[in-house]
Amino acid sequence: MQPDSRRWKVLGLMALAIMLVMTTWFSATAVVLQLTEHLGLSDSGRVWLTISVQLGFVAGALCSAFFGCADRFTGRTLILSGSLLVAAINLSVLWLDSAGLVIVARLFTGFFLAIVYPPAMKLTATWFLKQRGVALGTLIAAITIGTATPHLVNALGGLAWEVVIVCTSIFALAGGVIVALFISEGPYPYPSYPFNLAAAMRAFRNPAVAWVTVGYLGHMWELYAMWAWFAVFFQFVLDKAAIANSGILASSATFVVIAVGGVGCVLAGLTSDRFGRASTAFWALVVSGLMAASIGFLNAYPLLVFFLALVWGITIVADSAQFSALLTEVAQGEYVGSVLTIQVALGYLLTVPIIWLVPVLVRNLGWGAAFLSLSLGSLVGAYAMRRTKRLMVLREVT
Repeated sequence: MQPDSRRWKVLGLMALAIMLVMTTWFSATAVVLQLTEHLGLSDSGRVWLTISVQLGFVAGALCSAFFGCADRFTGRTLILSGSLLVAAINLSVLWLDSAGLVIVARLFTGFFLAIVYPPAMKLTATWFLKQRGVALGTLIAAITIGTATPHLVNALGGLAWEVVIVCTSIFALAGGVIVALFISEGPYPYPSYPFNLAAAMRAFRNPAVAWVTVGYLGHMWELYAMWAWFAVFFQFVLDKAAIANSGILASSATFVVIAVGGVGCVLAGLTSDRFGRASTAFWALVVSGLMAASIGFLNAYPLLVFFLALVWGITIVADSAQFSALLTEVAQGEYVGSVLTIQVALGYLLTVPIIWLVPVLVRNLGWGAAFLSLSLGSLVGAYAMRRTKRLMVLREVT
């Protein structure tokens, strides 16, 4: 079979595998209300249940880069190993009876997801010299659906948190096995360069690299806070309207709202090659920012909230792949891997304060102000994309 015909099969299998593994990212967040009762979680504990995954992912990404894991092991080996460890640690939550231990388990879940997610992106890219934007957009779509899936399992499982944990652990194991059995490196491998922190930091002196990173940070400020807290928000909306079975309905709606972002990822991948990555990211940030700024103030209208949430879900993640693609175009080739590592680490670190801030704002000012704070990230990100586009036009002219 020729590479051009095999690559779409590889993309489909990788998308399925990464979707299954990434279900563990929000496996605990999807059942946070049940775990609150089971573990006696405080408000701070509920926040740390989500934040710990973010911090673990940052630590895992940096450790993987510093120790040159991508150079020492094949992508397939890393993904299989990470998936097995993620499945085991996620499953261990069933037997942990203290909030502290569960939070530590979630920290290690994020750590080992860091040796699944980035290698999967790189391995997929080795099959695509052309249409790489569409391919990576499709993979981000799969990741998006994967992170949404625990909410669907939660709804179908009748709010039994144990069902969510068991199912997502099985999914993670299956994803690793799929990669190990059916996926290998493609015909367009990337050259390997060791992680170079000093070189990566110098690269940020390039205005285009700096502005792309600012855009990415604005995007991350909004994205994970929305994903983490939408289920709680929508259950509040349903309870306020005295709608029955609010827990199951909130979980179902959250799955749809997050998963529909997969459509946005694919559409953005298609449009970015035609209209430009910076322009695509700019409009995604503008629309998602408008949704963030308004949706919290309309909590008296469940149907309207759900409609706006669908638009928010599509646009909030549509630009994800474009920031990585832009960085590969504006950074020096030998430093791209190091710069991407720093960019991802900064982005996930930034999710920590905003995930913590949202419930604080909700308690003191309400959901409107809490989600309005997310729109600040979109505003900054959109401005950064305008600057990036201008710099890229000037570079083409000169």
